[in-house]
Amino acid sequence: MRCEICGKKIMGQPIKTKIDGSVMNVCNDCSKFGKIQRQPTRPTKPRAIQRPPRREKPTYEVLEEYNNIVREAREKKGWSRENLAEKIYEKVSVINRIESGRMSPDIKLARKLERILNITILEKLEDTQSEEFKASSLKGATIGDIARIKKK
Repeated sequence: MRCEICGKKIMGQPIKTKIDGSVMNVCNDCSKFGKIQRQPTRPTKPRAIQRPPRREKPTYEVLEEYNNIVREAREKKGWSRENLAEKIYEKVSVINRIESGRMSPDIKLARKLERILNITILEKLEDTQSEEFKASSLKGATIGDIARIKKK
């Protein structure tokens, strides 16, 4: 093999050198005109990563009588609406709307209320439809069921 710069015959392995943006096989003397490129290490065979199976997050719904439950629990503790609002870092107007039933709390706010008042206003929904769908999809259609085979 010959040096791509000076044309001199290279004994042994040529040196890959980047000169003016081009990578060339050059001799030892010409390698000083650029940056020597290191030989890439052999890529190792990628290992399979074991990941835990994904669990779907359960779906929650606020109970219908949430407003009465919250009001009764607050009154049982002897707190005013202002006290409750202060304890859960919310505005008094939010507590007023929740207790009057004009506003349904989101999941995050419902959890705060449950924790501070020691009540339960969230109901876990059973996702039976998705389980049925998963089970049926395993038994589902085959390619032959889907594809229309044309005969010549």
